Amino acid sequence: MRAQFVLSEIGVGLRRNLTMTIAVVVSVALSLALAGASLLVRDQVNSMKGYWYDKVEVSIYFCTKADAKTAPQCANGAATQDQIDAVGAGLDQITPSVVKTKTFETQAEAYKHWKDMNPDSALVQVLGADAIPSSWRVKLEDPTRYDIIQSAFAGKPGVRSVEDQRKILENLFGLLNGLQTAAFVIMLLMLSVALLLIVNTVRVSAFSRRRETGIMRLVGASNFYVQMPFIAEAAFAALLGAVLASGLLLLANFGVQHWLASRVQFIHFIGLSSVLQVIPLLIVAGMGMAAIAAFLTLRKYLKV
Repeated sequence: MRAQFVLSEIGVGLRRNLTMTIAVVVSVALSLALAGASLLVRDQVNSMKGYWYDKVEVSIYFCTKADAKTAPQCANGAATQDQIDAVGAGLDQITPSVVKTKTFETQAEAYKHWKDMNPDSALVQVLGADAIPSSWRVKLEDPTRYDIIQSAFAGKPGVRSVEDQRKILENLFGLLNGLQTAAFVIMLLMLSVALLLIVNTVRVSAFSRRRETGIMRLVGASNFYVQMPFIAEAAFAALLGAVLASGLLLLANFGVQHWLASRVQFIHFIGLSSVLQVIPLLIVAGMGMAAIAAFLTLRKYLKV
């Protein structure tokens, strides 16, 4: 097939259906941009889990004098040094494949950290160092195995509670997963709109050129020869949409790296390489979707 003929037919189709072609380009761009955003959010969540889960710790808090009146497990008063040492020895006995490191934080150190994190709190003038519990800070080889520490030390003499810092991050990850799901649902809706527009655009294009296709059939042109310009037209419109979607993702990444990252420093954002890995998938998916939709539509509506 002559490439010149295909290109000329693509140009004819785009000019005759310019408004619908623009609608196809925009809808494909939005649906693919949402698809790419959904993939990038998934990568962001996985990256944050790997980054933060490696830093979170399990804290074994010990009873203070104030806990004797409020916590039943601390009815005997503040934890003794022997009880604290017993927990430390118990951590040493746990297999090294579970405990990575352990650090003891005294009440004075915990109080200083609390004041540094809450400098404007009115409680600073009221609470003393004896109100903040001492603790063993345990970093695990596998952060998901918190239950081993929980079952081993919860309820031990002098232990007030065993807390996993992962719980603090679960709400954040839940929000990001919710955003990913929302982007995926909206992407499916926009993809449906794009497919309908592609089908209608191909139908209108085939109807407006029914005389030309009829003549081509009479002179012995094959189905592939007749259908190829329409399929290429739809794929070209999808290619423009994919390029526009890629531009939107690159622009969003630029904003994240040069504006958001400097203001939200506790999040480890994924970089440009992740976006560049997604772009080829969007181009292939967009053109393939359009070509298949056009082919199936032509089988029904391009009959002479």
